Amino acid sequence: MIRSEENRRRAVTVVQMLAITAAYFGSARLGLLRQVSVESAVVTPLWPPSGIALASFLYLGVRIWPAIALGAVLVVMSLTDSFTFWSAAVAAGSTLAPLCSYLALRAVGFRVELDRLRDGVVLVFLGAMGGMVISATAGAGVQLLSGSLPADQFWQVWSAWWAGDAMGVLMVTPLLLVLRKARMPRLDDRWAEALALALVAVAATVVATRSSLSMIYLLFPVLVWAALRFQLAGSAPCALLMSVMAIIAGTGGVGPFEDHSVLEVMLNLSILNGCVALTALLLAAIVTEHNNIRHETEVACEELAALVEELAPRPSSGGWSDGPRSGLG
Repeated sequence: MIRSEENRRRAVTVVQMLAITAAYFGSARLGLLRQVSVESAVVTPLWPPSGIALASFLYLGVRIWPAIALGAVLVVMSLTDSFTFWSAAVAAGSTLAPLCSYLALRAVGFRVELDRLRDGVVLVFLGAMGGMVISATAGAGVQLLSGSLPADQFWQVWSAWWAGDAMGVLMVTPLLLVLRKARMPRLDDRWAEALALALVAVAATVVATRSSLSMIYLLFPVLVWAALRFQLAGSAPCALLMSVMAIIAGTGGVGPFEDHSVLEVMLNLSILNGCVALTALLLAAIVTEHNNIRHETEVACEELAALVEELAPRPSSGGWSDGPRSGLG
């Protein structure tokens, strides 16, 4: 019985790791559909595998690092003719970056529910901006040391690499953490408002990223609506939609990105995606934290009222018998 239970757990672990590896590799192929060349180096404005890797660590812990490493190796092998020491260094950097982000988040008490402002802040600064320094340094450093990247172009490539990995964490990880609490919708849910939000988000994103009038600011009222009314479950999908549509427009050189150089497009996409992700994540965290505090306050008031009612003196039922007696004799 014990052996069968251990075999079942091992089988579940293997399936989980294979699924993570497949998701990592598949998302990498999707990210590479919009790759750009920055100073002879190939980078992407959004690298989804970094977000998948961090979410996997947050779900399952350190033990799934071989799945992330295998996914990184497969991605590197798909981009090079042979697997060399330099290729292994890039794969190692891609594995260490989300692992270090996970360890840093765990050290500061990060909660995957993202129901506190501090959780959103540490995900941004430790999970995305801090941890992804490792992968960017490994990737750009390998190209510099191998001689394929001139020294005067190092920081341009490093910045683009870091921005793509950081945006992958900011856009993909919150969405995957939301799926952890996914449930079947009830009939009394706000279907009409959710549908209206989806339609407005698509329309506003198309106009903002395709119009030559530079109306990017249209995205932010929609994000505010999504965060205030649906918290992270609404703002995370909207942010990912806006990021993907902006990347498609930017790499296609249309709308507000027309007649810009590759570096200018990458800079604009990084700033836009960063602002969208920060707005969606932090505002949703603030609203969720406020709602939780209000709920806890209401529960505490109800408990206090029940306690007061229980301890309050009850009126006597003895009538005049409890009063002072007087009589003859």
